[in-house]
Amino acid sequence: MSKRYTITAALPYTNGPIHIGHLAGVYVPADIYSRYLRLTGNDVAFICGSDEHGVPITIKAKKEGVTPQDIVDKYHAIIKQSFIDFGITFDNYSRTTAKIHHDTAQEFFKTLYDKNEFVEEVTEQLYDAEANQFLADRFVTGTCPKCGNEEAYGDQCESCGSSLNATDLINPKSAITGNVPSLKETKHWFLPLNKHEDFLREWILKGHKKDWKPNVYGQVKSWIDDGLRPRAVTRDLDWGIPVPVEGGEGKVLYVWFDAPIGYISATKEWAAREGKNWEDYWKDEDTKLVHFIGKDNIVFHCIIFPAMLKAEGSYILPDNVPANEFLNLEGQKLSTSKNWAVWLPDYLIDFPNQQDVLRYALTANAPESKDNDFTWKDFQARNNNELVAIFGNFINRVVVLTNKYYDGIIPAPSDYSTIDEETLAAVKAYPAVISSSIERYRFREASQELMNLARLGNKYLADEEPWKTFKTDEARTETVMFVALQIASALAVLSEPFLPFTSTKLKGILNSNGNGWKDVSTKDILIPAAHQIGKGELLFSKIEDSEIQIQLDKLEASKKANEAEKKVVEPQKEEITFDDFTKLDLRVGTIIEAEKMPKTKKLLVLKVDTGIDTRTIVSGIAESFSPEDVIGKRVTVLVNLAPRALRGVESQGMILMTEDETGKLVFVNPDTSTALSTSDGVKNGLQIS
Repeated sequence: MSKRYTITAALPYTNGPIHIGHLAGVYVPADIYSRYLRLTGNDVAFICGSDEHGVPITIKAKKEGVTPQDIVDKYHAIIKQSFIDFGITFDNYSRTTAKIHHDTAQEFFKTLYDKNEFVEEVTEQLYDAEANQFLADRFVTGTCPKCGNEEAYGDQCESCGSSLNATDLINPKSAITGNVPSLKETKHWFLPLNKHEDFLREWILKGHKKDWKPNVYGQVKSWIDDGLRPRAVTRDLDWGIPVPVEGGEGKVLYVWFDAPIGYISATKEWAAREGKNWEDYWKDEDTKLVHFIGKDNIVFHCIIFPAMLKAEGSYILPDNVPANEFLNLEGQKLSTSKNWAVWLPDYLIDFPNQQDVLRYALTANAPESKDNDFTWKDFQARNNNELVAIFGNFINRVVVLTNKYYDGIIPAPSDYSTIDEETLAAVKAYPAVISSSIERYRFREASQELMNLARLGNKYLADEEPWKTFKTDEARTETVMFVALQIASALAVLSEPFLPFTSTKLKGILNSNGNGWKDVSTKDILIPAAHQIGKGELLFSKIEDSEIQIQLDKLEASKKANEAEKKVVEPQKEEITFDDFTKLDLRVGTIIEAEKMPKTKKLLVLKVDTGIDTRTIVSGIAESFSPEDVIGKRVTVLVNLAPRALRGVESQGMILMTEDETGKLVFVNPDTSTALSTSDGVKNGLQIS
C-alpha cells in the first residue's frame, strides 16, 4: 500500500553557490530517497527552497555594495539552475522572500503569539554606535570562551563547534565597523524551549526515536540533558520578515524561526500549483515527515522546529532526521571564504554530462556516520575502477554481443542451467536488499549493493563465456545472453535513484522503459525475447590524470592565495606610552607539567614555574606541540595578565610565541634572547636597554 511522504532538504543560504559538502550532506541522499519512494509507488512531496534572510546575506551585500535582495536574486537563480542541471528532483524549489512565505511565517508567529506561547523579555544586546544598529550574532566576532579560538562568531565557534551567544565572546568586535560594541537594552519575544522539555524528552528519549542515527540521537539527548532555555524568535534588523504584532516595529523574525516554516510555505505553493491539499502533507498523521540536513542543523530540526510545531498544535512531527556529518576536501575543512571547495556550477562545466559520476562518488564515500574526505584521486578511481570497469563494462559487453550475434534482437532462452536459475534468483533479491538499505538511510551501503549487481553480471558473463559457446553451442549462448539482458534491465531500473542520467540512457539503449522497482523482484522476464535493443554507447568515460590535475591545480592556487592573504602585514596598532610598556611583567619560566585539555584540538594545560610561583596557563598550541614536547622547556611568560577561564580552567598568564620563517609556531626563547633576563637590570620583569 502506498504511503504519503513529505521530504524536506535543508534550505541553502543564498550567499553563494552549492558545493560538494552541501551535496554529500543533504541533497544527494534526499534525492536518492525521494526517487526511490516514487519508484515504489508512494505519494511524495520533495520540498526545498532558498533561505534568503540569513545574516551572511546582509554581510555579503555590505561587502559588495549592493542590496540583500540583489544578492538573493543572483544566487537563488544560480542554485536553482544548478539543482536542475544536477538532477535533484524537487517537487518545488521555492524561496523565503516569496509573499506566500512571508504570509505563512507571519501567520505562524501570530498563532503562537495569540496562544501566549512566547515570553517577552528586555535584554541587553551588543550595539554598534557607529553603525547605529544592534548586532546580530554573525555581526559579532571575538574569542571563544570555551576553546580560545579568536575568530568565533556570536552564535557559534566553528573551531570547537560550541553554540554561543554574542555576549559570551571575549573581546567582541563588530564585523561591520571593527569597533568594540556596547550593551543596550532591547525587547524581544522568546520561545520558551524549557516549557517543551518534558514533551521532547518523552517524544525523543522515551519514545521511538532510537532508530534515529546515533549522531542525531546523541546530540539531541545532550541538549535536553543539559536543560533547554528560552530562545529569541525576533531580532533587530531591517532585512527579514517583519514581526506582525504591536511593538514589533523595526524587528524581524529570527531566521532560525522563519527558515523551517519555509518547508510549509513551499508545500503550499506547490499544492496550489498542482491542485492538491497542502494540509494532507503537514497535518495528516498518515503522512511521514523526513528532514534531510547536515549535522550543524540537528538542534533546529529535532528540538526547536518540533517545539514550534507542537506549540502551534495542528502539525505532524518529523518521523526521522537522517543528518549526515561533514565532508572535507583533500584533508582540509571545506571553506567558502577561502575558496576551498568544489563548486557545483564549476563541476558541471568541467565535467559535462557526468553528473552521475559525482553523485556516485559522493554517495559511495558519504559522511553518514563520521566526517569523510573527498579527494580528486578517489573521485577518479570511483569512476574508472567502478563505474567504467564494472557497471559500464558489463552493459557494453551485453549490448555489443547482442548486436553482433543477433542484430540487436533478444534471443529466446532454452532450458536454464543451475547457474542461470541461481543468477536470476539473485537478481530478484536485489530490490529488497537495496530497499532495506535505503529505508534505513544507508545510501552508501545501497549504492554498493547496486554495484554488486553489476559485479554479478560481469561474473556471470566471465564464467559462461558466450563468445566461446557461440561457435560450439548456439542454444546455450542464446540463454546466456537472455539472462545477461535481464540483469541489464534490472540495473536500468534499480540504478535510477543513484544514477538517474545513466538509468535514462540505459533504458534508451535497451529500448525499454516499462519496468518498475517491484517488477524486478516479481517478474520472471524484464525484457522479452524478440525485443529489439539499440546500438551500444558508453555509459561512462575514463577520467584522465590530466583532468584531475587541473582540479588539483585549482585547489593549489586557492591555497597559495590564502597563504598570501595571511602574510598581509597588519597596520601598526595605536601608540602606547613608555609607562604602558613598563607595566608588562615578563618572566622566564619552566614548564613542569603539561596535558591536553579534553575535547579540544588546540589547548594544552600547562604548569609553569615562573620563579615567583607555580601557576596554570592554558595555551592554544596543542596542534603544534604534544605535552611531552614542552615539559622542561624554558619559556617567556607574561605573568601579570588578568586571569581568564577557558573551558572551566583558569589561565593565569600567557606564554609568548612567534612564527619562524616557515610559518611554524615557536617559543620566544629566553635562552637565546638578549631582550629578556632574570639578572640585574630587570624592571618589572622587563630588561630596559
